[in-house]
Amino acid sequence: MKREAISEIAHLDAKKTSGLVFETLYTAMQKGWTRDDINEIITRLNGVDKSMKINVYRSSLVSELYGEIEKDKYTRENLPEVKKAILGAETLNIYDNSSINYFYPVKAKNDCLRCHTNVKVNDTLGVINISYPIRELKISLSFIINFFIVFITVFSLIIFLAIFLNLDKYIIQPIKDFSNVIKEITNSQDMKQRIEVNDKIEEMDSIKGVFNSMLDSIEHQFYNDSLTNLKNRRSLIEELERKNNLALMIINIDSFQEINDLYGDEAGDELLIEFSKYLQQITPNKDYIYRLHADEFAYLCAADVDIKEFINYAALISERITKKSFTISSKSEVNLSVTIGLSYGTDLLLANADTALMVAKKTRKNYLVYDDSMAMSKEYEKNFLWNKHLKQAIEEDRIIPVFQPIVDCKTKEIIKYESLMRIKNEDGTLIAPIHFLELAKKNKMYPKLTKIMINKTFEAFKETDKQVSINISVEDILNEDIYEYIMDKLGKCKINSNIVFEIIESEGIENFDEVFKFINDIKSFNAKVSIDDFGTGYSNFEYLMKLQVDYIKIDGSMIKNIDVDKNSMMITQTIVEFAKKMGIQTIAEFVYSKEVYEKTLELGVDYAQGYYFGEPKESIE
Repeated sequence: MKREAISEIAHLDAKKTSGLVFETLYTAMQKGWTRDDINEIITRLNGVDKSMKINVYRSSLVSELYGEIEKDKYTRENLPEVKKAILGAETLNIYDNSSINYFYPVKAKNDCLRCHTNVKVNDTLGVINISYPIRELKISLSFIINFFIVFITVFSLIIFLAIFLNLDKYIIQPIKDFSNVIKEITNSQDMKQRIEVNDKIEEMDSIKGVFNSMLDSIEHQFYNDSLTNLKNRRSLIEELERKNNLALMIINIDSFQEINDLYGDEAGDELLIEFSKYLQQITPNKDYIYRLHADEFAYLCAADVDIKEFINYAALISERITKKSFTISSKSEVNLSVTIGLSYGTDLLLANADTALMVAKKTRKNYLVYDDSMAMSKEYEKNFLWNKHLKQAIEEDRIIPVFQPIVDCKTKEIIKYESLMRIKNEDGTLIAPIHFLELAKKNKMYPKLTKIMINKTFEAFKETDKQVSINISVEDILNEDIYEYIMDKLGKCKINSNIVFEIIESEGIENFDEVFKFINDIKSFNAKVSIDDFGTGYSNFEYLMKLQVDYIKIDGSMIKNIDVDKNSMMITQTIVEFAKKMGIQTIAEFVYSKEVYEKTLELGVDYAQGYYFGEPKESIE
């Protein structure tokens, strides 16, 4: 009976897991990912649970089109289970009631025929092999039901012998009702349903109570994480399937595997428990915190939450966790950091939040909100595809500037704009430079992008009296061709007094003389200079005095917390006071709320820029 139970439960779970693995790989292949990308996904899946091993073997039909892999060929020819699976048969082996080995044939669908041109529907494309140990045998709901049916039958016989008067009224009918409810639960497989039978038999009520208690226990195991006692991934998925308008964040502990390797798995589990408790303390509704797997958690909010507040809350969670010390092994303390991916809406929230998390990890951001450009970044992740995409965008004149307003803090009037680069896709979607700028530098296309932005920005502002700032890097300044292009443009232009060159180098000025000469040359044409991200790379007041710039833009990492963080406020106040003494005007970026704006106004900042006043747009309002 035990072996049958293991076989039944293992077969169902293994098949579902194999299906999830296949859908993951199929999604990646749809995006055009290479063999190395697929292998990286399999490696990542194997890292979810060290005791579980996933292998994927391609069939000879796939090898004919995409090349043979010796490991796959050897396995097809020598492993009987793989041979059977290639022929279309699922195989489940249980070794000594301690481990499970499952072979799942991947059969071609209609969609597969677009790439696998040598196959027919239901031909076997490969085999997914999953193996893992049996640590616990969870008795299935059907087994419990069968047990109780037998018990009730025996119980009924005893009662029948003892009480033969009014048998139908007091025994048979209540048992029938009870059995009908059990059958209903069995057919629906609803873990949340409970038995409610109205009768006056004390023994039947007792049985009902025991049965419902066992269902409670099964439901808890089904929907809750055994380590932290939080709701699990299955519970989150069912909540998302209701298609309500929701906001979701996935919270991943950075470098958690290093802590496990250093202190051991037991200490790592203790840390996860403490982390989950702290997460419940700092979130408004602990009933909507989930542990997805390993070092990954989720927090779900209802639709009435303001998305900006949700983003700000993600920043707050990240900041609080960074400042918190966690106890490990009852002796040492460790500090953690997290990366957060956010999504909102009704569809694909989990997948979109996971994509945002991956992009945030890759770009070293504390948190990111999913947008369509992230899906585009996955599609063009490989450099050669991005290279092709960039060349096409340049040839088809799809490199465009968008303009974000900068307002006078005192009057809230739009005084100037910042020109920001985007690629405009054929469907009208815009891609931010975070996805392609580094590649453009490596492939020597960056100077072309700089020229396009300068030319189109000058053209857009030739009929307006508003100022516009154009981002340039020290790399641009050191490029003789770009240097001459800028000077030639200024020599022919009549709007020089409205042009501001915003230097965006963030590592400090190593080529001070060249930068100083550039500033003097453009000022001779009556143009102006701004230093971007002040508070990071250019946080050197001595350099600032020598460069004689017109504006400094205070870094957004300080401005975004200025209303709640005393340190950010004091640093900003120091920069503003120094700038006023030097006759330099200040601009605060990342002003996303009324509270942040009011604080910048209170500190005497001259100008403000951020989504509170307007997002970047193709046209000038």
